[in-house]
Amino acid sequence: MSDDASSAAPINAAPSIPGARHGAATGGFVLVVGPSGAGKDTVIAGARAALAGDDRFVFARRVVTRPSSAWEDHDSLSPEAFGEARAAGRFALDWDAHGLSYALPAQTLLDARAGRIVVANVSRQVVPGARSRLPGVSVVEVTAAPETLARRLAGRARAEDGDLRVRLHRSATLAPVAAELVIHNDGRPEDAVALLLEHLRGRR
Repeated sequence: MSDDASSAAPINAAPSIPGARHGAATGGFVLVVGPSGAGKDTVIAGARAALAGDDRFVFARRVVTRPSSAWEDHDSLSPEAFGEARAAGRFALDWDAHGLSYALPAQTLLDARAGRIVVANVSRQVVPGARSRLPGVSVVEVTAAPETLARRLAGRARAEDGDLRVRLHRSATLAPVAAELVIHNDGRPEDAVALLLEHLRGRR
């Protein structure tokens, strides 16, 4: 499920994390963004499988204030526990969207500062703040034609997607994001995966 939303709250850096000095290592973050139905999870999963065994790459497991499901595998916290973790600085990046809270664990920031490339699915709303607060950020936008998005959303019929018309309208009206790579994922998934892999390997 995409977590893009015009109401997304500003991100918070994790000031309590040791070693959080910009430029301390050559690693960083590859933030994958895009509208619902673009196939971000499929593209990320393909890249993860191709890079299995290469410990320079970390595929972040998000924390969300919602139980994990077959559609979205993540770690879960109650809203109260999430708020406590946020206040304690235990997240590298966090944001609110769709009435939920999302975060990347503090370990991802430590990994990036140790020279690893952290790949994460985030809301495009947090990109400006992430660029200013996290090391080595590059952005990959996965997108598709409106008719492709509509077909995929209708086909998967996930209750958590809510009203299809509202979700498509939101995707169409969100401000564009400055991305180092835009992947038009209307064709074969493996073609989109290959483009993401090229970008990741180029981060070396």
